Amino acid sequence: MKKIFNIICAISVACGFTACDSFLDEHTPQATLSDEQVKTPENAEAMVVSAYAIFTTAEDINSSFSMWNFDVRSDDAYKGGNGTSDGDVFHQLEIQQGVLTTNWNLNDIWARLYNSLSRVNSAIALLNESEYNMKQQRLAEMKFLRAYGHFLLKRLFKNIPFVINESMTYDEYNELSNTEYTNDEGWQLIIDDLIEAYNTLPVTQEDKGRPTKASAAAFLAKVYLYKAYRQDDAKSNQVTSVNQAELEKVIEFTDPRLYTNYGLENDIHNNFRPEEQYENGKESLWAIQYSRNDGSTYGNLNWSYGLIPPNIPGATDGGCDFYKPSQNLVNAYRTGDDGLPFLDTFNSKDYDIASDNADPRLFLTVGIPGLPYMFNKNFMMEKTSIWSRSNGLYGYNVSLKQNVDPALIDQYLIKGSYWASSMNRIVFRYADVLLMRAEAYAQLGQTDQAISLVNQIRSRAASSTQMISSYPSAFGVKFYITNYKGNYSKEETLKIVKMERRLELGMECERFFDLVRWGDAASVLNKYYAEEIDNCAIYSDAHFTANKDEYLPIPFSQISASNGHYTQNIGNW
Repeated sequence: MKKIFNIICAISVACGFTACDSFLDEHTPQATLSDEQVKTPENAEAMVVSAYAIFTTAEDINSSFSMWNFDVRSDDAYKGGNGTSDGDVFHQLEIQQGVLTTNWNLNDIWARLYNSLSRVNSAIALLNESEYNMKQQRLAEMKFLRAYGHFLLKRLFKNIPFVINESMTYDEYNELSNTEYTNDEGWQLIIDDLIEAYNTLPVTQEDKGRPTKASAAAFLAKVYLYKAYRQDDAKSNQVTSVNQAELEKVIEFTDPRLYTNYGLENDIHNNFRPEEQYENGKESLWAIQYSRNDGSTYGNLNWSYGLIPPNIPGATDGGCDFYKPSQNLVNAYRTGDDGLPFLDTFNSKDYDIASDNADPRLFLTVGIPGLPYMFNKNFMMEKTSIWSRSNGLYGYNVSLKQNVDPALIDQYLIKGSYWASSMNRIVFRYADVLLMRAEAYAQLGQTDQAISLVNQIRSRAASSTQMISSYPSAFGVKFYITNYKGNYSKEETLKIVKMERRLELGMECERFFDLVRWGDAASVLNKYYAEEIDNCAIYSDAHFTANKDEYLPIPFSQISASNGHYTQNIGNW
């Protein structure tokens, strides 16, 4: 069921509510509750639905809450498109050069996310003034959504104002500071909301778009993992320590007993299929719900992936071909004679489909020339301009996890101003829970437990061939993946876990944030730029500056509107 995200609710101004169009820039006050008739269960439920809905309606192709637009800073993906001037502000982020605080995309994602938080806080304010039997559960759901909005903002900007007082006045908005809390304290504020949600949310929900206790547990584990990697030096973004107490919290909130209704899909690809029988499966802990045929012109479709489909004449005409998998990512899926990835030398040679072994997840993550696009043999990928609007500048690979088989056009792939899909976007999936648990165990020196969890992921990967079973005979592909055996040091285990996160979560927009969290961004990305120039010439001008490029600058318009209460992030922007 998708009814939570299918309803887009507008609360009447007569009821005393106005959804903010931006934050601080417009100085829109919070909801007022002067009329007792407003405080009804019906209006409270309507505001809750409105708060859910904005997490689809407030995002768009340039500000996807999936964060794909900003994952182009990682070594997983090229920006793509028609060249460096096509989405030039994202090109600047990709090579980490020429980024300005006045760039429109920075303020756009900031304003959209704070707009979402404003809607959530309006719902909380009304719930606090209402009395009915669902009140506490709905408050828990809204605390979960408030944590989600702050989490997305914090990963992008690090130093952000926290809007945790839903009754804030006009003047109080103008007095918010983005450095009131340390980095560690900021993560704790998000955790505080999530603890409230976790303690109240039910084990199951009839409406699939609503979070459950397991959703909150997975979210808590993720925030505790970010919090564990301390970056509290105000003059640096370096990881100064890894906190053991927070790692123990990750272990606590990834306990399998909390996830009795969840588990790994038999095939990883089931998580990225639009058909109803695959959506909200056992691996999906919480997903943004999109829909079709719900009575509106286009349904509640996901337009935020609209730039990603390739431009296939006669099929996806108008596809913009953004967010293209890098050759570096393809190479990471190579396996050796032992069936294991090359942890240190995977990019020493480019993957050769004719001779190299590969992890099956490669062919479920990346569309590669010589193979069918979206597993459909009517659309064979080639090294031509059809598969690269930039004529090869960004290579010819295509992302598979965000795209839909062209055979499903007018069913699950719809053309409006851009291409859109009804396919859910999973925010938290069970594989990530296992990998977070593995990482915490690895950091705590409990290497056997970490390797065991990694092997669960790899065993599932080995069996994920329902869509590609014909590839070895038809295209000469060589699948070979095995589990890790033997004993490994803490350092070796951490390398294994980090690589497994990349292989399992490739093109799911986690990679850049993982690199920053680990403190690896500068070393990994500058090595990537140097090695990738032969595959993507734009990197000849790329350089990642430590203690600057880990986070986006606070947008100029927000600094200007803050009346001196905001401090710019470090790095001399």
